[in-house]
Amino acid sequence: MSPPLLPDLLQPGLRLVFCGTAASKKSAELKAYYAKRGNKFWPTLHQVGITPSQFLPGEYRQLLALSIGLTDLCKSHCGTDAQIPATAFEADVFVRKIRHYQPSMVAFTSKNAARIVLGKQPAYGLQVETIGQTRLFVLPSPSGLATRFFDIDVWRTLAKAVHGDAGVDLAR
Repeated sequence: MSPPLLPDLLQPGLRLVFCGTAASKKSAELKAYYAKRGNKFWPTLHQVGITPSQFLPGEYRQLLALSIGLTDLCKSHCGTDAQIPATAFEADVFVRKIRHYQPSMVAFTSKNAARIVLGKQPAYGLQVETIGQTRLFVLPSPSGLATRFFDIDVWRTLAKAVHGDAGVDLAR
């Protein structure tokens, strides 16, 4: 088995883990999450108050100090979701990781990522389903290719939940 295109940023006790479908070609090339020009991930994290400053993609490991992790459903292919074989998305592997690390919440960075794991088309926001004690949240994709679907208010709701302001206590 070859090494993942991007390593997981996971450890026990995280407050929040972001999960996408797969690395873009640019992210795989740079070995950094959400690195493609036009991706709103890093500016949005700062704008909604999840991070104290705007990180650069190559600084992604610094998220651990904020009790935030990163992973993808596909670790072996890169590109748009349509370019990746359906069999490369490993929902079962993802679920095992989440059960092992037990973060307080997983935020899927697209409806497609959540659909692959949940087996149904989800709505944005907090989900009824959980993985063990881990709550699940669905965000609009920050990808530049999904700009027409992007809604920062859903990201603001996540930030409130992370900070305990939305009736969701993520303290451990």
